[in-house]
Amino acid sequence: MTVRTCAAAAAILASAGCGASSTDTASTEAKNLPPINAKAASMKAGFGTMDRLAEAAKHEGQLNVIGLPRDWANYGEIIDTFADKYDLKVNELEPGASSKRELDAAAQLKPDVFDLTMDMAVSGADQFAPYKVTGWQDLPDHIKDPSGGWYAAYGDYMSIGYDPRAVKPPASFAALLQPGYRVALDGDPLRSASAFGGVMAASMRSGAPQPEQGVELFAKLKQAGRFTEPAKANVVIAWDHLNATRSANHSDAWKVTIPRDAALGGYHMQAINKAAPHPAAARLWQEFLFSDEGQNLLQKGFTRPARGEAMLIKGTLDAEQAAKLPRAPGPPVLMTIPQADAAKAYLRKEWAKSVG
Repeated sequence: MTVRTCAAAAAILASAGCGASSTDTASTEAKNLPPINAKAASMKAGFGTMDRLAEAAKHEGQLNVIGLPRDWANYGEIIDTFADKYDLKVNELEPGASSKRELDAAAQLKPDVFDLTMDMAVSGADQFAPYKVTGWQDLPDHIKDPSGGWYAAYGDYMSIGYDPRAVKPPASFAALLQPGYRVALDGDPLRSASAFGGVMAASMRSGAPQPEQGVELFAKLKQAGRFTEPAKANVVIAWDHLNATRSANHSDAWKVTIPRDAALGGYHMQAINKAAPHPAAARLWQEFLFSDEGQNLLQKGFTRPARGEAMLIKGTLDAEQAAKLPRAPGPPVLMTIPQADAAKAYLRKEWAKSVG
């Protein structure tokens, strides 16, 4: 029988294969696989195959996540898809927790995984179990810890969302000082990473943050009576995925722009809790988030998936959804940890005094 005939026969009659049976093959493969190690630093080292990882996670039965609002980055759909796909219960702990709160509460709440800003990921590195996802090589070096402690799943640009019925498209953050703009941040910059990023984007000069410039802009808006809360604003400064989600829901009433002179970006890092009560489920969650399916689901929430460039080359990126993202003026400027630390220190000293 020819090879082609054998293949055709196997497709029609699984029980009448040519050569070794599938049972024999599976048995041979199983003998060559490593013992299950739920705390391994990679899928291959700890499980050998995704099926074995999924089975180990299913045996644990559940996953604890923290700080993941269901309306943030499409996490509601992501959590539900993961739970259905792998038949696992997902416990959603403190969805509104900040990155700092996630780490501070870890001993008490026992999350399996974290979603963190880069500065919090760096500062909390001793709490993480190293794990390199299958798509590790697709992640740019500057958004991952070489040892596998943390790694970015998605990123954003700081943006200006505005009501086109009330104001003209602002060409820059400085333009917000003109009459007519009622401006809000996405929270308190002393507590919210998004609001802090808004002040920093407004402070950018020649590609570098100048915290005093950002505070000065908002102090002037406050003095003019045009710095307000989001519900009363016709302009909200926030990560572009937040403004883009609002735009998708209210296309005629909300538009998004990323100023050309302030392309400040940020990434959210994933990490596994060293003390994760469900270590296999934690690793399965990371594999799912960084799979083509997971990355496209993150993009559906208007974020920019960390594996996006590699997926675009491979043809696995959802191009239709990618076209819906706010237009970026160029590569993002990423603040360094020392820059962020210095800026936070300045805001702690000056924000309440100058803006309140």
